[in-house]
Amino acid sequence: MTETFSEENTTYGKLHQLFDTNFLDYTSYVIRERAIPDIKDGLKPVQRRILQTLFNMDDGRFHKVANVVGDTMKLHPHGDASIFAALVNLANKEYLIERQGNFGNIFTGDQASASRYIECRLSPLAKKTLFNKELTTYTDSYDGRMQEPVTLPAKIPLILMLGAEGIAVGMATKIMPHNFEELLKAQISYLREEDFVLYPDFPRGGIVDVSEYDHGNGKLLCRARIKEVDDKTITITELPYNITTQTLIESVERAAKAGKVKITSINDYTAEQVEVEIKLAKEVYAEETIMALYAFTDCEISVSPNLTLIRDNTPVTMSVEEVLKSITDELVRNLEKELGIEIGKLLEKLHARRLEQIFIEERLYKRIEEISSQREIVKTVKDSLEPFRSELDRNITREDIDRLLEIKIRRISRFDINRQQKEIKDIEKEILIIRNHLKDMIGYTIMYIESLIAEFGAEYPRRSEIRTFDEVAAREAAFADLTVCYHKQSGFLGHKVEAENQEEDREVLCSEYDRILIIYNDGRYKVVNVPEKLFIGGDVHYVGVVEKDTVFNVIYKNGQDGYLYIKRFSTPKYILNREYRLIPEHANSQIRLLTTGKETSLRLNLVPKARAKYNRMDIVVDEYLVKGAGAKGKRLTNRTVRKITNTTGMEEPEDDSVIRNLPGFPVKE
Repeated sequence: MTETFSEENTTYGKLHQLFDTNFLDYTSYVIRERAIPDIKDGLKPVQRRILQTLFNMDDGRFHKVANVVGDTMKLHPHGDASIFAALVNLANKEYLIERQGNFGNIFTGDQASASRYIECRLSPLAKKTLFNKELTTYTDSYDGRMQEPVTLPAKIPLILMLGAEGIAVGMATKIMPHNFEELLKAQISYLREEDFVLYPDFPRGGIVDVSEYDHGNGKLLCRARIKEVDDKTITITELPYNITTQTLIESVERAAKAGKVKITSINDYTAEQVEVEIKLAKEVYAEETIMALYAFTDCEISVSPNLTLIRDNTPVTMSVEEVLKSITDELVRNLEKELGIEIGKLLEKLHARRLEQIFIEERLYKRIEEISSQREIVKTVKDSLEPFRSELDRNITREDIDRLLEIKIRRISRFDINRQQKEIKDIEKEILIIRNHLKDMIGYTIMYIESLIAEFGAEYPRRSEIRTFDEVAAREAAFADLTVCYHKQSGFLGHKVEAENQEEDREVLCSEYDRILIIYNDGRYKVVNVPEKLFIGGDVHYVGVVEKDTVFNVIYKNGQDGYLYIKRFSTPKYILNREYRLIPEHANSQIRLLTTGKETSLRLNLVPKARAKYNRMDIVVDEYLVKGAGAKGKRLTNRTVRKITNTTGMEEPEDDSVIRNLPGFPVKE
């Protein structure tokens, strides 16, 4: 038994280890190679491979998307469907790929035509900012037959321009798209050591509240732009983030069926611009319907950004500002490398021009006319150039000599000294300019970014409006179309209960999202959802809709000492369906009067007593402080009260047999 258990344990351990190893490999692959973009170029591998394929195929003309997809499969071993979907998505962002044909509609959600019918090519922006073989690190493709870039040397903050969404193993990313020109201006601000703020900009437009946005994370509220045509017609002209007219219309229709919005028709006329027309019912108007649309449909949505990306081969969560600074620092380095490469090419070109000038002007070619040996020719040319070494920037190599020996006689005979001198001076001038740029890379980078703004900025205006607005509560926007009735004789409460006695039964107009406050005669109270039919008993003093900050004025009899007390409190806190108490629990405790609001006046008629000077008492309720619902309150009088009358709005009494305005003090004989 012991040996068998040990063997099973060992097998389990090996299997567990195998799963751990393979799962970690799979996790790493999905995170880095499929779902999460890289900070350097902001692209997922499939997007990078599509762009590299388009660059390889580029001849200035449009290419069939089917051909692009086929060529991309040489780099991306995951099937044509995923490549086609990624290409259409990237093209519809309008930055990097020019389209020809039906690529679908981001507003309506319509799909693109088949890949054999539509065409695409790289945009001028992509050609100018994404590709440089000398700055690109390449690796073998999956089958080793081709080379693909590890990352593209992007000179624009693609990861923030395009945005991204992806779900990996144990993590996800949701990066918001931003405006092209605003991003580049923010880069300039960073290089100048100035503060900058960045907010998202969505291709479908809409209105965005960034109050809870946390630098690429946090929360965003996005609204459709709704225009009021007239009292009975409204039009939706812009959409929230990632919402199409199809999903929007479906949400409106669901809300209409549930009775949350009242419309007669909804029509989608969207083409190049969003236009969804809604006709309203007779009894409702545009303003209240707009609020209901924001509350109950996809006209308002909440988005939770999550700026997770790959940096140095590791997934990290960063802020927008940190990402932009990192990308800008990389841009400075790349531009510096480009200038270094360019000045190296110019120095080589200058060296070749000077050698050629010396070789022809000094007639050094004459010295090799009678020599037949190749070795002697090379040695003669090298020796003849040696006296001019001081005019050159580097040593003479065998490649230099071979290049001189390849000059044709026709070119020597037509050699123009003045033209050669001019070319040399032009090259020297270019070298000087680049050396000055290298001394001030910050200034050169700013100049480069400004040139991009001047060339492409006007093509990408801001589409979303940044505005602060309050989130519409469903309760506030709901129609108050339910009549909740309390039937005193049966003790039932609900919107399916009908009133029979106008004096005893109570009716409350509310919506399905309201809460109902029930106060019993003995001082108990509870809050319930709007019921269809609920038994609450017949000993109910008050039934009403819960409203925030409503002031309640209560006069009650304390069963313990028999005196009347007055108390004032705002809408109490509660847990649904739980009972609480407003007055002390005692067999004889009872609420005598309950009113709501301010500026209330009451008259207490006292039981007459021998030698009593006053038999009535006037009270101004506002002179008592508003306290908590659990407070005991103030005693009104030591005498027995026969009747309490609400005198709000009545004329002042003419006689002097009334005690007035003595809040909180008992009346003494």
